[in-house]
Amino acid sequence: MLQVKNLQFGYNKNHVLDKVNFTVNPGENIAIIGESGSGKSTLLKLIFGEYDLGHGQILWKDTEILGPKYNLVVGYDFMKYVAQEFDLMPYTTVEDNIGKHLSRFYPEEKEKRTQELIRIVELSDFAKTKVKNLSGGQKQRVAIARALAKEPEILLLDEPFSHIDNFKKQSLRRNVFSYLKANNISCIVATHDKNDVLGFADEMLVLHKKTIIAKDTPQNLYKNPKLPIVASFFEEFNVIDSQIIYAHQIKVVNHSGLKAIVKQSYFNGDSWLIEALFNEQSIFISHNSSLAKGEKVYFTF
Repeated sequence: MLQVKNLQFGYNKNHVLDKVNFTVNPGENIAIIGESGSGKSTLLKLIFGEYDLGHGQILWKDTEILGPKYNLVVGYDFMKYVAQEFDLMPYTTVEDNIGKHLSRFYPEEKEKRTQELIRIVELSDFAKTKVKNLSGGQKQRVAIARALAKEPEILLLDEPFSHIDNFKKQSLRRNVFSYLKANNISCIVATHDKNDVLGFADEMLVLHKKTIIAKDTPQNLYKNPKLPIVASFFEEFNVIDSQIIYAHQIKVVNHSGLKAIVKQSYFNGDSWLIEALFNEQSIFISHNSSLAKGEKVYFTF
């Protein structure tokens, strides 16, 4: 179990994180979300031991995680961290980058394990390709496979699919997170993408103004967002009469006591997002068709 206790940290005496507390059980997937600059990446680096804590304590089982003041080499064997900078070996192949972290004394096992990881990150066609010739998204996938090579007990992922195109993201997420669950590997994912969370995370932490302001399952936070910042992570929303209401929860009807004027319609795949003016504020409505600018609509929620 990972325990983060009353963590406090800042750069040049300016606090970035304050009174941060949470736990991660073996095999559990925890997602950390928050605006840019909220401290997501800093929190992962602290858990990895890249910085010295200002105050508080981080434990993995019985081992206290300490920073560079105490460790000449940053990090621990039981923990791997995939940062947004990949630090790969550019002039060697994909399989060499991954296999480098496996024992040479068992070549058959090393080869089998390397190919397994290459399949998980869907790079079988590029196994013999030098890393310098890969795209950013492909390099990101190599970094994930390399981190998994020695089967860490806990994996830290910072925006792990941000460079990967939409054609690969969904299947890659399923492959990686299913592998972690099957092997009981704990995972902490810092992300701004709801698709990294929905369907995969056991718990979601919302970082805002230096601390955790919400902590629950993604399902509970989605169904009952108590703060606009939580709702904004999932989809377009409105605040009407102090209630947080998603765009899909507003329905256009023939008549009601609520009337708005259409400002714009945006195609959104299986629906249209309607921006309308209601009581001098913009609201958003999910609708099955486009509506004409200036049209009066009645709605309920």
